[in-house]
Amino acid sequence: MRRPAGPVLAAFVLVVLIGGSNFVAVRFSNRELPPFWGAGLRFAIAGALLLLFARWRRIPLPRGRALPGVVIFGLLNFGVTYALAYWGLLEAPAAMAATFVASVPLMTFVIATALGMERFRWGGLIGGGIALAGVGVVFVDQLAANVPVASLVALFLNALGVAAGTILLKRLPRMDPIGTNAVAMLPGAAFLLVLAAIAGEHPVLPSRPEVWIAVVYLATIGAIGLFYGIVYVVMRWTASASAYVTVLFPLVAGALGAILARELVSVQFLAGAILVMAGTYIGALAQPAPSRASERRATAET
Repeated sequence: MRRPAGPVLAAFVLVVLIGGSNFVAVRFSNRELPPFWGAGLRFAIAGALLLLFARWRRIPLPRGRALPGVVIFGLLNFGVTYALAYWGLLEAPAAMAATFVASVPLMTFVIATALGMERFRWGGLIGGGIALAGVGVVFVDQLAANVPVASLVALFLNALGVAAGTILLKRLPRMDPIGTNAVAMLPGAAFLLVLAAIAGEHPVLPSRPEVWIAVVYLATIGAIGLFYGIVYVVMRWTASASAYVTVLFPLVAGALGAILARELVSVQFLAGAILVMAGTYIGALAQPAPSRASERRATAET
């Protein structure tokens, strides 16, 4: 696997910052908006904005054989997984949700290896283990919190859905990230809004300024910026390496939680952060560059 270029690493960092802050923003959204309605509203707005931008910039949208795959990706990645995430975050703290999502690289690595998309790498397995150990150190106190079992199951299934979505996206034909997300968000939003109606949720708008800020952020930077960055990185890196952005989400969520909720950042937190960053480097970044012979073989195979 080639070392990623500078723009890919920059997108990687931005995705980490945006994705980590989203957990806290969802908690603010859930203060006033029902979970499925809030998630559906978020992606309906984001999808419409992306479609308008794609039309303005004349960006091609997925068509033909690629369209069914994008619709399935949207239903899974923006529909099912976010229904689980928003519902689980009704009771679980943002840091705990981020901790579950931190398991995505290991899930992605196992799935990608089982499907033959990637070769088994000890570095990926070891790095994932170190990173997860660091997350455990950081959030050991929060893991002992009195959170309902149903919320924990929902957040675990959300992480599994994110891993499956990463694999599915990697298997789709290479397309423009904006066009892909514009089309994918709409079936996901439709799924969430139908689910909200089935659950008897009443469509309401925020009345508190902090909730408005959270909703606007989630529908713009937290959705468009995040998923454009994810698609950009996934299309230029391996599936499991790209998924390592999720390992760093708990650090951002924990830091924002400390600022907004006045949670204590201890020495234990800093030690865990070092482990997480070390594991991320070993598993995703510290990969040897291919030899000239392997480059020639890869060129010949394509």
